[in-house]
Amino acid sequence: MDSTDFLEEARDLLAEFPVVDGHNDLPWALREQVRYDLDRLDIADDQSAHLHTDIPRLRKGGVGAQFWSVYVRSDMAGDDAVSATLEQIDVVGRLLARYPQDLVRALTADDMETARRQGRIASLMGAEGGQSINNSLATLRALYTLGVRYMTLTHNDNLAWADSATDVPSVGGLSAFGREVVREMNRLGMLVDLSHVAATTMRDAFAVTEAPVIFSHSSARAVCDHPRNVPDDVLSLLPANGGLAMVTFVPKFVLPEAVAWSAAAEANMTAHGVHPLATTAEAMKVHEAFEAANPRPRASVATVADHLDHMREVAGVDHIGIGGDFDGTPFTPVGLDDVAGYPNLIAELLARGWSRADVAKLTWGNAVRVLRAAEDVARALSTERPPSQATLPTLDH
Repeated sequence: MDSTDFLEEARDLLAEFPVVDGHNDLPWALREQVRYDLDRLDIADDQSAHLHTDIPRLRKGGVGAQFWSVYVRSDMAGDDAVSATLEQIDVVGRLLARYPQDLVRALTADDMETARRQGRIASLMGAEGGQSINNSLATLRALYTLGVRYMTLTHNDNLAWADSATDVPSVGGLSAFGREVVREMNRLGMLVDLSHVAATTMRDAFAVTEAPVIFSHSSARAVCDHPRNVPDDVLSLLPANGGLAMVTFVPKFVLPEAVAWSAAAEANMTAHGVHPLATTAEAMKVHEAFEAANPRPRASVATVADHLDHMREVAGVDHIGIGGDFDGTPFTPVGLDDVAGYPNLIAELLARGWSRADVAKLTWGNAVRVLRAAEDVARALSTERPPSQATLPTLDH
């Protein structure tokens, strides 16, 4: 039997234990493509010509909860980054108001369970990159008040207080202020997201955190040697921490053959004056022309399942999840072309012998448990210490 024989069982499982996806960049795609004009890209309709994500395909894919990324590019800085993050948060709120039958705001693990019972998609937010707080713990607290429930410590570039996976090391992991950011996130109940950070930053965060951490969209470095992925020694820290590594679908992070090809494609984008992460029509034309001349190595559902098999072996089934990064990547694996594709991955895992109980942890149970654990830590810490008044200059200079 092959995975297609398990599709019906996969869909049945997702009807009960839907996917919690750790990372989707729809808000940024709406910013880039239509400047947040929701009439021009109405996600109540099929938008497959423009986006990986719309409500019909979320439903088809069995998505029950989504962390919407309120990402801003890491070359944004200062108040510009803060303002852009607020605009991202605003559009998520507008989506929730526009589609209340399908999307509902979720701030807690209990909210996620309530949404599941109601048959609506629990909508949470994650800020992608500490540039969004402009070195201000008060701004961090404000983002939490606005509904942000995780923050990725860095994006693709270093911060003054944390090293990124894809920049030249400058801090050596987390600085004193960076460690204070982690502690304040623990006090708030905001999940510390270690996708995008350097391995040194990962290890420093594990040493400091009092709550479970997540990797919202990262795969296994032992399977695909890319700095955006998680080394085995770090994966092995998850059981004691209680945290979660959510496999991503980005081909250059899951398929070794795609690493060099993707680097060349991104260099070609830059040479054409287009940001490598852009998803505009102009950017896609540049991509398509490059791909026509340089055939792309193609990842598949099986490629992603290989990462999950490895991550389960190293970290344990209680510490893995899914974070596709849809609408944040121009390319996706065959069979995981958009948010409708999750049943294909679940069918592949069932075909490999994963039990229904283990798949239910992967799709739903683990993510809900981790958020609830962060809430429990915050409840205890809030009685022990006041909001931190630390600043970057006082701690790091």
